[in-house]
Amino acid sequence: MPKLLLVPALLVLVAVGFVAWQKDDSPEMKEVKEEAKELVTNMEMLATENDTPIVTETDVMYYPGAKGYFVRPEKEGEYPGVVMIHENRGLRPEIKATAEQLAREGYLVLAVDLYNGQVVDNQEQARALSGSFDQAKGTENLKAAAKYLRDKGATKLASLGWCFGGRQSLVLATSGEKLDATVVYYGGGMPTTVDDLKPIKWPVLGIFGDQDQAIPVDKVREFEASLDTLAIENDIYIYPGVGHAFANPSGMNYAPDETKDAWEKTTAFLEEYLK
Repeated sequence: MPKLLLVPALLVLVAVGFVAWQKDDSPEMKEVKEEAKELVTNMEMLATENDTPIVTETDVMYYPGAKGYFVRPEKEGEYPGVVMIHENRGLRPEIKATAEQLAREGYLVLAVDLYNGQVVDNQEQARALSGSFDQAKGTENLKAAAKYLRDKGATKLASLGWCFGGRQSLVLATSGEKLDATVVYYGGGMPTTVDDLKPIKWPVLGIFGDQDQAIPVDKVREFEASLDTLAIENDIYIYPGVGHAFANPSGMNYAPDETKDAWEKTTAFLEEYLK
């Protein structure tokens, strides 16, 4: 085919494929379309005017069996690092998209894989995964992630996680691993007592909802009081009217306005304590 005709022909093929995709109303395709829509919506909402080019690496074997997702700014330089920890359904596309967004802000981000590559779609499957989770190996996995980022040249280091990952963010913070900041989004079952939190020697940001049954307000207040008792600098936010996993675009409790505000607080916190 002549070169002049090649590009138009390819465009026609793409257009035909897109139309076929749009018309496919099978249950499987409806689920794919809905996830794609949610992912785009959340990426648009969390996006800033920052269009810093980034480099991504998939299936990063930073720990035996793990398939992490590493993202960094394309431009060479010194950057702080963030250990990003997924919710209880595994290292899903929305976590990878958030890692990319954070990397554009000037961070080395390793989105960890605590489930050995397993990713699920619903809470029934997620409960099975988290129920068989080996915490000792999980802690080793997180510490290996911290080492990976330091080996990549991270100048400072933070942990950041949601739900199951929120609890794991605090697990890493209390494991003896030295960090510079910790962020926890509604970590059900997370440590909250003075004795539990003693190892932390750096600022903590906590994001919660007042309708969350996984970590009720009284437990959040216990967490905040323990941090205060230990003289650990902290910012604890409890959003009214939202429940567990309100920042997850694929969940039934998704609250876009609160998610956007919480993300702005998160990036400001990381900016202050890592840069």
